[in-house]
Amino acid sequence: MPSCSPDCCLFQAVEIVKVWSEDGAGKVVEIPADMTARDVCQLLVYKSHCVEDGAWALVEHHPILGLERCLEDHELVVNVQSSMSSDSKFLFRKNYAKYEFFRNPLNFFPEQMVAWCQEADGSIPQSQLLQNFLNSSSCPEIQGYLYVKEPGRKSWKKLYMFLRRSGLYYSTKGTSKEPRHLQLLSDLDESNIFTTITGRKPHNAPTDFQFCIKPSKVRSDCKELKMLCAEDEQSRTCWMTAFRLLKYGIVLYQSYSLPQQRKPATSHFSAPVRSVSENSLVAMDFSGRTGRVIENPVEAQSAALEEGQTWRKRGQRMNVLGSSSPLHPSSLSTVIHRTQVWFHGRIMREDAHKMIMQQGQVDGLFLLRDSQSNPKAFVLTLCHHQKIKHFQILPCEEDGQVFFSLDDGATKFTDLIHLVEFYQLNRGVLPCKLKHPCTAVAL
Repeated sequence: MPSCSPDCCLFQAVEIVKVWSEDGAGKVVEIPADMTARDVCQLLVYKSHCVEDGAWALVEHHPILGLERCLEDHELVVNVQSSMSSDSKFLFRKNYAKYEFFRNPLNFFPEQMVAWCQEADGSIPQSQLLQNFLNSSSCPEIQGYLYVKEPGRKSWKKLYMFLRRSGLYYSTKGTSKEPRHLQLLSDLDESNIFTTITGRKPHNAPTDFQFCIKPSKVRSDCKELKMLCAEDEQSRTCWMTAFRLLKYGIVLYQSYSLPQQRKPATSHFSAPVRSVSENSLVAMDFSGRTGRVIENPVEAQSAALEEGQTWRKRGQRMNVLGSSSPLHPSSLSTVIHRTQVWFHGRIMREDAHKMIMQQGQVDGLFLLRDSQSNPKAFVLTLCHHQKIKHFQILPCEEDGQVFFSLDDGATKFTDLIHLVEFYQLNRGVLPCKLKHPCTAVAL
């Protein structure tokens, strides 16, 4: 029997994957069978001229089931695709909360929900919280009440649950931990945890904080889904984060610890990329006789801020001279924000809320949009302590020039870019600084 040529073997190892962006556009990529979700994200970042900041994610999206989850960086994309139904698809978007629990564990694990499973009332020392999740020989558990949807019915039952390395259990007798009172609801090894995206109505859920445990090999059978509901966002986040930590353990920490910037897999490109976006440009220093690329990100940011201030001073001089150019600074300052990744135009309040939810609900995640109630105003949508808040940005006129303000004119800015830059460095009247722009990528 003739042996397979190297080209043939290479062809057999390549799979076709289609990935969609939030604007409904899709991109087809050819990937080898051993390519991870992180590698695919870096490939898409390179192709789409995005900034690689470690927050990009592939999302497994099931529209009929109303479920989605972010793939872990180490998961093989081809394996995940083989277990998806024909109506399911991959989405490419930001997820700032992917590893946020490593940076701020106390925000993710309320003390009353974490315990040792060997002891009835012993709690884990906060200093060792993550170590106990990552160490396979330790035995932390998450405990608390959850609503569970009864199979084949619309009713929900409130049960006391325990999440351990061996699986998710519920007590048949109050809050008892005795083995004879514990029933296994789902294991971790052969399941994945999903967020429910259809709202409360389809499942008649008691709260808005639903999630679901889906067996990995089940494609579209609703009967195999374990529908769950928490009392609030913090407890839902705790259950879902603990599920990931107990299932993957140290592998998650290794993915988090990898350098955020790696050389992209350029071998997968068949043609040169011709389009150039603002995000693909590098910072340059032209203060000397010759230009140089600024490698230090802090220096690059300082250069960008300095350039912004120079532009504003130049604009003020032109305003005094009364330039008749169509790009007059006084008019340019009212539209320049539309070039920014954090500005989303005339989207509804509900859409802004949904985008923040999808991209992780971490402190400082923000976007700006046009106000629906005031055509001359704008709205800052900001996440803080897993709650989404909206702040109106009002225009005010002084000496014939329009300024923008978040605090009734106490602090005024010539344009929205200036305003965002200020609140990225200063909290001011906001509950926290602006940290992560909520970005809608176009593939």
